Amino acid sequence: METPARTRVSAYAIATTADQLLLTRLSDASPVFAPGLWHLPGGGIDPGEQPRRALAREVYEETGLELLDAHLVGARSYAAHRLGVRWHLVGLFYVVTLAPGPLRITERDGSTGAVRWLPRSGLTPAALSPAARDGLALLAAPDGPAGPLAPTPDGPAARDTPTPRS
Repeated sequence: METPARTRVSAYAIATTADQLLLTRLSDASPVFAPGLWHLPGGGIDPGEQPRRALAREVYEETGLELLDAHLVGARSYAAHRLGVRWHLVGLFYVVTLAPGPLRITERDGSTGAVRWLPRSGLTPAALSPAARDGLALLAAPDGPAGPLAPTPDGPAARDTPTPRS
């Protein structure tokens, strides 16, 4: 009998400045996405926690920056298999405004190994988590982040690699 998938709802920040995107590099402790990929700041919403509050907490833990404003611009669903666990992940995507400050990881032993502002023009899909790729797609949508969502193609699931679901 196959073990049922664990469900996780996460909130992700799409933070930009000029031509840069704020990204975190996943550590070996990442429960869903493969380590080493660049990922959007954010993470799991705790039971009973409001999504915007979870976003503020996760952004601070992973970047050291304070969330000033957030607007929900989309949602995506992913199926993944990592470390022997099947996952059903629902990601809520927010375009955010952050207080200025130095980048620093405040959470110890978490899923974030590094945090950087990276040029959007230099990002390659292979270096990004599926959620980060979807965040970039939201930014590139014809009507901007608040416009219609571009479809995310379904592909074959690979071990440790989530498959986006529209």
